[in-house]
Amino acid sequence: MADFEPRNPDYAEAVRQSFARQGVMATIGARLGDIRPGYCEIHLPFDDGLTQQDGYFHGAMICAIGDSAAGYAAFTLAPPESRVLTVEYKINFMAPGDGERLVARAQVIKAGRTLAVCESDVFVFKGGAETRCAASLQTLIYINSPPGDAA
Repeated sequence: MADFEPRNPDYAEAVRQSFARQGVMATIGARLGDIRPGYCEIHLPFDDGLTQQDGYFHGAMICAIGDSAAGYAAFTLAPPESRVLTVEYKINFMAPGDGERLVARAQVIKAGRTLAVCESDVFVFKGGAETRCAASLQTLIYINSPPGDAA
């Protein structure tokens, strides 16, 4: 991972405050893990309400934490008083989400003035083993308007 210099010295607190405002993350029981410049983790414990018909984590849960982890990885490098929004992402599912918890680990590949490109891997943990179940590539845009304003 490249060494990134955050533009906001309070980036970690900004990430925590933004994450706390995400209703979907609270609803599904996700929590933040490690936060560093250009990097973020999100953890999601298993719950029957998050599964698909075979009892695995639903793909939407895998996508949600992968997308948010990448967004917050980019957000660690955002200027103060700005935010990020996903412009595009592609995800590849590589194994079923069969386990006790998921962890999304995202890092910035390139951070420009307007766009950031991130990669996010989602791992499922079962019986002490860790398996990568999804990989994504994502583009995000830095927005300098207050939340709620149309981009």
